[in-house]
Amino acid sequence: MKKRAGVLIGVATLTAGLLSALPSAAQPRTDPLQETASSLKWTPCPTDDYPRLECSSVRVPLDHDAPRGQQITLALSRVAHTAKTYQGPLLVNPGGPGASGLTLAGFVAASLPAATAAQYDVIGFDPRGVGKSSPALDCVPGYFDPVRPASVPLGARDERTNRARAASFAAACGKKYGSLLRHIDTLSTARDLDSVRKALGARKINYFGYSYGTYLGAVYARLFPERVRRLVLDSVVDPRGVWYDDNLSQDLGFDARQKAFLAWTAKYDSAYHLGTDPAKVEAKWYAMQRELRARPAGGVVGAAELEDTFLPGGYYNGYWPYLAEAFAAYANGHDTAPLVDTYRAFAAIDASGDNGYSVYAAVQCRDARWPRDWDTWREDNQEVYKKAPFTTWNNAWYNAPCATWPVGSLKQPGLANRELPPVLLFQATDDPATPYPGGVAVHRLLRGSSLVVEQGGGNHAITLGGNACLDRYLAQYLDTGKVPRGSGHGDADAVCAKVPDPTPAAPSVTKAAGITGAATGGAALHGLLGFTPGS
Repeated sequence: MKKRAGVLIGVATLTAGLLSALPSAAQPRTDPLQETASSLKWTPCPTDDYPRLECSSVRVPLDHDAPRGQQITLALSRVAHTAKTYQGPLLVNPGGPGASGLTLAGFVAASLPAATAAQYDVIGFDPRGVGKSSPALDCVPGYFDPVRPASVPLGARDERTNRARAASFAAACGKKYGSLLRHIDTLSTARDLDSVRKALGARKINYFGYSYGTYLGAVYARLFPERVRRLVLDSVVDPRGVWYDDNLSQDLGFDARQKAFLAWTAKYDSAYHLGTDPAKVEAKWYAMQRELRARPAGGVVGAAELEDTFLPGGYYNGYWPYLAEAFAAYANGHDTAPLVDTYRAFAAIDASGDNGYSVYAAVQCRDARWPRDWDTWREDNQEVYKKAPFTTWNNAWYNAPCATWPVGSLKQPGLANRELPPVLLFQATDDPATPYPGGVAVHRLLRGSSLVVEQGGGNHAITLGGNACLDRYLAQYLDTGKVPRGSGHGDADAVCAKVPDPTPAAPSVTKAAGITGAATGGAALHGLLGFTPGS
């Protein structure tokens, strides 16, 4: 899927080295949750927001079928348990593929009820190829530097330009990383998780994944069902469409969310002065896009960058007031400064983003088959674009390196599973990134699982983001292992109302809150999610 916003909150860089000299707080061997003593050593690596974070690392085989061959390093983080009641390690993953999970451990430990978090060692990790893990991929530094070619092809020349650009990215990855690309995939990452389990000395793991992290968790559970203690999947990937068809489904979802944003903007015409008719407000947005294609705002925000800037609003409606202010400033007075500032806060890609995209492409292209005939891409995207013009072609070019990826694809694992303890799934009905049918499909594949639905919700990644009803089910499960059973509402075992949409923020409030400043709840969570899957 298309990239998410860049890191939007003021989280300090992890400060300490990943290899440490301090002993881990391993459980005694008599602890039934421990299989062996942990081999890991931890050292403090606090951030401003998460002062209890510790860091370590573990060596794993590049090729798990050749365990004595080349080794790579995975970076780990931890917030250690403090309660007498210990429930083992809780591994957390923000999705992507390609997103760093080191700081997520701090967020999860701080956002769960204190009594719940205290029972777990919350473990974050950078998956193979990502961030502080080594080696880390970066196929083409600056690949997303502005101004990029416009996404929507107005003719054959535009299409050739973007095709050549995507193919050059794929070729650069192959030239730079060669056979390494054969081992950057979800199956290998899932086997890495079991290597982390062994290094922790744990008999079983607890796992909490968002977005693509739900697919990773489900694959791990398929490979190692006897090693799963508790499993939380929030905003669930549809495994039936991995990954080409899932991306086309997302295009429809994000167009619907963009329309919801524009209708919200029309509702608050008194704040934004763009009109009260959603269709006319939408027309103004596309007029802005055409103008920026010809003359990028500040020499930075062209048509493609505009799509990048507004896409995060599909993931999280807390961004709507900022996006509406930037839209109104340009549409009402051709003031480009707010638009450029919002692009820099939500969409500009730095070196970590280059790394994330490289891993995203490597995993998605390797995981499953993609069409090699460009006519298939053209026909499918033209058809979807007629219904959903907002980001269809932008998303197509984002994934287009897979059309010429230099290594072949793997066979997808089946995810049907009858060997697990109760699994807890969370899904919003109007989530565009992982549409609702995917949550239902996985609910049916994982026998005995429980599906908690946010009715009418359109945000992606919904627990620990401000919905107290969802968070109660999450905490109850982590505390006790109990899941809700049956709600009388179709496939849902429990239903929560959505969190209300935001209201416009006065400019002074917006400036004070700061879209690049410290954030909590949903804003903090979405600032950590990095790249989301084509899933």
